[in-house]
Amino acid sequence: MPRMPVESTEILAPAARVQGRLEVPGDKSVSHRYALLAALATGTSRFIGFSRGADPSSTLACLRQLGVTVRETDAGGSRAVEVDGRGWLGLTAPTGVLDAGNSGTTMRLLAGVLAAHPFTATLTGDASLRRRPMGRIIEPLARMGARFDAPGGRPPLTVTGGPLTAIDYQTPVPSAQVKSAVLLAGLHAEGRTLIVEAAPTRDHTERALGAFGAAVQYGPGWATIERGGPLRGLTARIPGDPSAAACWAVAAAALPGSEVEIVGVGLNPTRLAFLDVLSRAGAVVETEADALEAGEPIGRIRVAHRRLAPVTIGPEEVPGLIDELPVLAALATHGGAVAVTGASELRVKESDRITALVTGLRALGADAEERPDGFVVRGHGRLRGGQADAAGDHRLAMALAIAALGADTASAITGAGAVDVSYPGFFAALRSVCA
Repeated sequence: MPRMPVESTEILAPAARVQGRLEVPGDKSVSHRYALLAALATGTSRFIGFSRGADPSSTLACLRQLGVTVRETDAGGSRAVEVDGRGWLGLTAPTGVLDAGNSGTTMRLLAGVLAAHPFTATLTGDASLRRRPMGRIIEPLARMGARFDAPGGRPPLTVTGGPLTAIDYQTPVPSAQVKSAVLLAGLHAEGRTLIVEAAPTRDHTERALGAFGAAVQYGPGWATIERGGPLRGLTARIPGDPSAAACWAVAAAALPGSEVEIVGVGLNPTRLAFLDVLSRAGAVVETEADALEAGEPIGRIRVAHRRLAPVTIGPEEVPGLIDELPVLAALATHGGAVAVTGASELRVKESDRITALVTGLRALGADAEERPDGFVVRGHGRLRGGQADAAGDHRLAMALAIAALGADTASAITGAGAVDVSYPGFFAALRSVCA
């Protein structure tokens, strides 16, 4: 599968303001889930706006190795993906190792699917993914009846599936990936599987399961699923990714005279906590829903600069902001301040996002301080600019770019090619809205 050129460097000039109307790539989280469920369904599923990012492409590549026919076409400039479902327990044993690339979502959710299939498969990934903890999915899936081998609780992860039994499970840490892995296993487990979360997380898996016809029920912080018959294929448009939209929303909130409108974006309420933070920081924020697609609301977000005030983000907010915390840190470099606690989960992402974020912002001249479970960034004036390393992490590359817009001089972001994990074309889009 193609690898992103993470070693590339982007040079960014300062910007007076950002202004424009944008569309963002298809939601990465939704794309993963639709592809996996389509593979388990009967009939053919078709998705318009499937994410072009490297991570969902890893999921498609793994499914092909498991016997799934996947076709990709262009639909008016959007990526269209068709998946021929294999039906109930219809995946076939792979002939080689399944490569999840940089995608923790691919590895963890696919492990939940494979837990019920009667064969052994090994999943691996790049150097970053092989450092990420997998014990948090191994424990509940092993309780259900699957067997695992993972040296030190990290990839490569070997899964031997078979008949599963439903469990009641309380997640020790808030994680939509853990919840999703258990729900996907529960789809094939005898009885009713119950999950209670340490704190509510995004509910894309629950909505997708319902759209494909599974017997799922859920509310904030809990979900149940019962073993059922084959899922039915689905045709759907995938909403724009809110985490990508957050970059433009933060840029507009940060720079005086700025205003952006993001259209066709997902408005799932479990993904919009960053808008509440921007409102507290002083921005003008408006949302409008236009459609409901397979249970996912789609619409537009408008953000305009008004002022910048300090904001504090505590542990209770972190699960709903986990992907947006780096770019919210960038907001504070333009003025005000952002203080985050309860976010130790950032240390086991594609990079140690706390250390790498603080290091990168400091390299641009920011007043940034690392904490064991978070960080503090204070805006005391314009950044000086400089060279910052994104550490091969797509979220950090975008966050550092938004911070660099407010510098006195041009800035260089190394490792910037990592944006292709979730947002190919990000830097071209950024330059198109800068004035």
